[in-house]
Amino acid sequence: MKLISSNKVETNRYELVIEIDGATFMNAVNAVYKKQVKNISIPGFRKGKAPRAIIEREYGEGVFYDDALKELYPQAIADAAKEADLELVKDHIDLDVEKAGKDGVTMKAVVTVEPEVSIENYKGIAYTPKSTEVTDEDVEAEVKKVLDRNSRLVTVEDRAAQSGDVAVIDFKGLLDGEAFEGGTAENYSLTLGSGSFIPGFEDQVIGHNAGEEFTIDVTFPEDYQAEELKGKAVQFEIKLHEIKEKELPELDDDYVKDISEFETVDAYKADLRAKLEQDRKDEAEADKERQVAEKLRELMQAEVPEAMYNNQVDNLIDEFAMNLRTQGLDLRTYMQYTGLTEESMRETYHDRAVSQVEVRLALKKIAELEGIQATDEDIQNKYQELADIYKVDVERVKAAFSDKDISGDLNVEKALELVKEAAVAEEAAAE
Repeated sequence: MKLISSNKVETNRYELVIEIDGATFMNAVNAVYKKQVKNISIPGFRKGKAPRAIIEREYGEGVFYDDALKELYPQAIADAAKEADLELVKDHIDLDVEKAGKDGVTMKAVVTVEPEVSIENYKGIAYTPKSTEVTDEDVEAEVKKVLDRNSRLVTVEDRAAQSGDVAVIDFKGLLDGEAFEGGTAENYSLTLGSGSFIPGFEDQVIGHNAGEEFTIDVTFPEDYQAEELKGKAVQFEIKLHEIKEKELPELDDDYVKDISEFETVDAYKADLRAKLEQDRKDEAEADKERQVAEKLRELMQAEVPEAMYNNQVDNLIDEFAMNLRTQGLDLRTYMQYTGLTEESMRETYHDRAVSQVEVRLALKKIAELEGIQATDEDIQNKYQELADIYKVDVERVKAAFSDKDISGDLNVEKALELVKEAAVAEEAAAE
């Protein structure tokens, strides 16, 4: 392959004029012939046994040229872009073959490239730190959650239903006096105050006693998923069978020994506090990174090709599909169950993709400006880290990722750490 010229023809689009020598092209033609000959019948020859020259005489000298070019042009364009110091973006390629034959190939390819990026003032970005304080009230609230998870339901008979209770009910929904689809159930356990039913439903069960039968009036929200019920006023006939309340276990040393490796309540609470403090620190660090990333997007100047956003949407959907497969689901089935379409999924991921692409471009430019470059040791360590994460042999990781891929990710990570370390904390403005 030989790069003849590289010229910018419009924003983020370059025309590459490329030559492929005759020997390389003829080798590709011969390889295509060997793949296809078994399916070709020529009078006087057994199927699959016709010489290449006979097939070319019958169907034309260029019978295998198109397929040979399909084999060669992706790598030829990649090599030409590397020689021209251009970062290609996966996008539509306008390919014009000017000459193809025994003497080689001359072609023009108009390709999309990563944008030119400029960024300044990325050191000293102001951010508002998120509090990492853990109070005694926070610890007690966490203890309450643990006790709540280990609670049991007991029937109450001496009082009316109240928020937090579980009410076992029959209900029948009526629209203009007629039962509607999906509005009827028997012996349904409803946690009052959970907000799991339409607004007003649970509030009107509160205050009633077990054994009562009553009617409530509610109105479906305007954005309700069932078209025939949007904004409609309906009645529900209710029969309250049973009221249950949560009975929490007693927090004492014996209970702590049963649910943890600790011997005393104090030791257990101290461990909860330490975990909460670490969670708050992690949350604060993630929030700092989010604020810094948003500021980088504001500081960066670039005309980003739409293809980069679309490609990242593809990546995010692929990641989601991969996660589904680990749960035994496929994306198509998931979409059928949830009513999602390809268009709605792409819309869901679009804003996140835009943010990720722009932040990465900013950090990539910062790495360039700061002379950040991953070492060979860094790259090998990253391969091993990925192998450990995915529990596979390191050679499989190396087969899946190139040094360039790994180096690019590491450079971006190092640039992010540089920007975060240089960021300046500011107090939140008083409300």
